[in-house]
Amino acid sequence: MSPDEEFEARVARAMSHATVEFPPHSPDLVRRSVDRGRRMRLATAARITAAAAAVVTAGGGLLATGALGGHGDGSADRLRTATQGRPTEPPASRAASPVSGDEMVRTLKELLPPGGTVSAASGTGTQDGDPGVLPTARLTYTTARGTSAVDITVARLDPGIPAGQQGNGGCLPVEVRPYDKCTTEKLPGGAVLNTTESFTYPNADTGQKRWYVVLTTADGAQLTVQEFGGGGEKASSGGADPLLSLARLTSIVRSPAWHKAIAALPAPRPTPTTAASTGRRHAPGTRLSRVLKGHLPRGGTVSDENASDGMVQLVWDDGHGKNMVEVDVQYDMTADLAGHMGCAGVAGHCEATESGDGTRIKKVRGTSEKGGSAQVWLVDVLYPDGRRVAAREVNSYAESAPVTRPRPALSMDRLLSIALDKRFFTD
Repeated sequence: MSPDEEFEARVARAMSHATVEFPPHSPDLVRRSVDRGRRMRLATAARITAAAAAVVTAGGGLLATGALGGHGDGSADRLRTATQGRPTEPPASRAASPVSGDEMVRTLKELLPPGGTVSAASGTGTQDGDPGVLPTARLTYTTARGTSAVDITVARLDPGIPAGQQGNGGCLPVEVRPYDKCTTEKLPGGAVLNTTESFTYPNADTGQKRWYVVLTTADGAQLTVQEFGGGGEKASSGGADPLLSLARLTSIVRSPAWHKAIAALPAPRPTPTTAASTGRRHAPGTRLSRVLKGHLPRGGTVSDENASDGMVQLVWDDGHGKNMVEVDVQYDMTADLAGHMGCAGVAGHCEATESGDGTRIKKVRGTSEKGGSAQVWLVDVLYPDGRRVAAREVNSYAESAPVTRPRPALSMDRLLSIALDKRFFTD
């Protein structure tokens, strides 16, 4: 994926809720959405972060977006077998010598199964001393069964930034990637392994398959190997499985052969945390999750829960279909929402009221901004002191996923009671 496409995908996820149908989220929420949709390749992370900040500052518009998918082929058991007994950390004594692009390609070739042919190979290294260039290798691997494009990136996470806000590790929320099949495994020694079966175009569970594995070591090194079935990325519209199994991809990222590339990475520069730079207050995700779940009717089940500072999102199923519920909690939003707590220009059914103490409430029943048939219901509350709670739900487990019930599960009255709960702001 090119840097421009990486930028487009990341910013689009960060801004996907900021449409004319609903009040715009604050720049702070955009930052948190970027954090949650983080798993982009670290090779362009610095460039993407700077560009995303510029877009938010300038009030940039929406970019095309989608959500990845995936389905299993029974690779999980093979994966566990393949990972046992393999080292996940480089030796304590590290060489400082650089690694070349040719070395990266040669190492990747050596880790491929025998019997195939390699073409279109290229790589980058650290020998030029440019701290912005990461060790990478990419190639096309062909056998009698077909063709796959394979690439690997070796990077080091910045210790000054929370791991959840950088790199490729972890599983994306179902709202962002409704068709992904992702697993997380903690390995001996503190490393974390993520495996994902997905699709190049994530709006549906069809088309070219993209499988990838991310290994994050205890000391912050991160290796990402990905594979596209049928050839290069976007070069195939078929649904053939990639040639290399998840177990094989796992054995590639866990190979000690990458230790030289890890050791050659430059030390990261200290970076101030985002929280310190914004100066905004945040409601902890644990509190938001507890309060939201306290409002859900008894007898249902909760899954796909994702909670971070200022935002909680989960899927609730009452036995009649899955329903996504999300709550955003923010401070100091009076200026950000000026002119946006009314119904002017809002599609769908909208009601806007103001109580005697100046609290403004907006209720919207609309359709999915992603062009599907899902219904999106929203209650947005803005208090006179700038505190804001937006509670929304979708009659599916994700806006871009198939509708799972005729209408959202929670009534507008219940959604209103959630949005008016001041416990989101205090224990």
